[in-house]
Amino acid sequence: MTQDKLDISRATEAIKDIRFVEALGLLESNLAKDPNHIDSLYLAAVCSRYLKNYDDSKKYIESLLSKAPDMGRAYQELGHLNRDMGNGENAIAHYRQACELNPALLASWKALYDYFKRNKNKPAADHAFMQMNTLQSIPSILLYISQILNEGKLGIAEEKCREFLKKNPTNTFAMSLLAQIADRLGYFDDAEFLLESAVKFNPNDGELRMKYAMILRKKQKFAKTLEQVNILCEKFPQNQSYQAQKASEIMQNGDHNGAINLFDQLLQENPFNFNVLTSKGHAQKTLGKKDQAIKSYQSAYKLKQDHGEAFFSLANLKTYTFTKNELNIMREQLKRVDLTLKDKAYFHFALAQGCEVVGEYDEAFFHLDSGNKIKNKQSKYSIEKMDRELQAQIDVCNEAFFEQQGNGGYETKDPIFILGLPRSGSTLVEQILASHSMIDGTLELPNILSMAQSLRGNDIYGKEGNYPKSMKKLSLEKRIEMGKMFIDDTRMHRKDAPRFTDKMPNNFRHIGLIHLIMPNAKIIDARRYPLDCCFSMFKQLFAQGQEFTYGLAEAGSYYNSYVKLMNHWDEVLPNKILRVNNEDIIDDLEGQVTKMLEFLELPFEDSCITFYETDRLVRTASSEQVRKPINKSGMGRWKPYAKNLKPLLGGLGSDLIKPNDIEFIESI
Repeated sequence: MTQDKLDISRATEAIKDIRFVEALGLLESNLAKDPNHIDSLYLAAVCSRYLKNYDDSKKYIESLLSKAPDMGRAYQELGHLNRDMGNGENAIAHYRQACELNPALLASWKALYDYFKRNKNKPAADHAFMQMNTLQSIPSILLYISQILNEGKLGIAEEKCREFLKKNPTNTFAMSLLAQIADRLGYFDDAEFLLESAVKFNPNDGELRMKYAMILRKKQKFAKTLEQVNILCEKFPQNQSYQAQKASEIMQNGDHNGAINLFDQLLQENPFNFNVLTSKGHAQKTLGKKDQAIKSYQSAYKLKQDHGEAFFSLANLKTYTFTKNELNIMREQLKRVDLTLKDKAYFHFALAQGCEVVGEYDEAFFHLDSGNKIKNKQSKYSIEKMDRELQAQIDVCNEAFFEQQGNGGYETKDPIFILGLPRSGSTLVEQILASHSMIDGTLELPNILSMAQSLRGNDIYGKEGNYPKSMKKLSLEKRIEMGKMFIDDTRMHRKDAPRFTDKMPNNFRHIGLIHLIMPNAKIIDARRYPLDCCFSMFKQLFAQGQEFTYGLAEAGSYYNSYVKLMNHWDEVLPNKILRVNNEDIIDDLEGQVTKMLEFLELPFEDSCITFYETDRLVRTASSEQVRKPINKSGMGRWKPYAKNLKPLLGGLGSDLIKPNDIEFIESI
């Protein structure tokens, strides 16, 4: 055992024995050698609080949060400190943050329960009491697993969770922990199975059922999600968070006006619920009611100025101009130590947009860079790992592979896959095609990605697995079954048109699989000039996934690998894919529409030219842009940032970029 671990062990024992001065001495010795030692900072804050050295305790916690801003236990300790100093309201705010970051913190739930009970908030008190009972009833090893899971140690958490489940196969808390790990690593089918089983074992656990509902939502099984949320609302009619989730699910199922009505009812009961106001704004935005959405987002941040999502939602409209006061509010919030990484990222991306609008490009880039660094660190994205994954498609899916597999699969022409990279113009292509009477526009459907994941065949998450090699073993019967499953499972998103779009951009990685299971499916590659596309990705904070966008070198490298893989598909599957350049649509809309409809074997319709008049729900970051006629506003927006883009050039290489643009960037 190293000396610092020995000191931590001794300090922990001293704290248990109420020998706080002795413990603090050991911890200060550790910190003299390593001022960034997380456990020493945490325990030093605890000791100082017990010794009533509140200023010292606060300094230790602030130092800790500057190194580990999403550590739930640190917010719990900050709650204890504020409680002991007589700052009750501040304490409750920190306990709430602690539970949000780490739901396994029993002391925080107890404090919240006492607070809600004292203030006669029965639904919130009941919820906290339920959480307390759950945590008090589970073995200590599961509390430990939950803690390390919430602090990002997924590998150790998975190993210990699997060990526990071998001996206790029906423990629903352990099942939910393993499902959480599977969810984080993209194994949505496994997460769904685990949570579905857990709910059957323990149908009265509200939080367990909510987790099940959320994985169903992630898999876009919206009707099933609503079914689970309705059960929650019936079992717990006073729980506002379940009612708010019901409104969100009603919205996801297409009834945005119904969702807004339910949000309004919730706001009548509690006008201070900033999360409900933000969700209401999302519904209004999707309906195209931009002015109403703005009012909802503004009302939300006025209730809670560190509610980063409200500010980011305003920025994400792409058309909103922040006032000087709003910009200063965000700048001040970023100075706070007790701000979660999630909110920090929201504020950085919102400020980047706000500063760009007023021409403050240096500050805008600072915030873009800072926000992306937060997301990049959280994602642990690896250029090398992604290159191996994409190269594996090239190595396996060669001409010989397709000759050996032969023709066949599920005979359907229904799906139109619009794929490529995010921010490449795919939403515009989808809006154009969905304006045709014979095409339903759906969503970014996860079904192909889920099928690819299921072919990995490895029960340890995070490993590379057997895919795409496993495609060599797919029988014709299995391919037909998988193609039919895709059509059946996506039918819920369609209306009455004979054709439909799936615009999941990352499907470009799986064109080989798509061809095997649905050989007649149409594929459109939506492409955009790399500097415009990559910088637009770097500017966007995505709801989930797309980790390659959180760095200029990463974005450039990914674009390069994408082009390489698409060239390969063109070579081994000639005439399978239609490439549509965003710049060509801008220059010649009618010509490109004609080309796409001919490729799809559909008659020309004028409605595809006036796509911006089509009344349909658009949920992507481009929702406002595709409600306007074609324009060039998105071209060349990287130029004011040219001096910062050398890492992007390095990732892209010189072959994909116009020589004049290379010269322009390198000359600054």
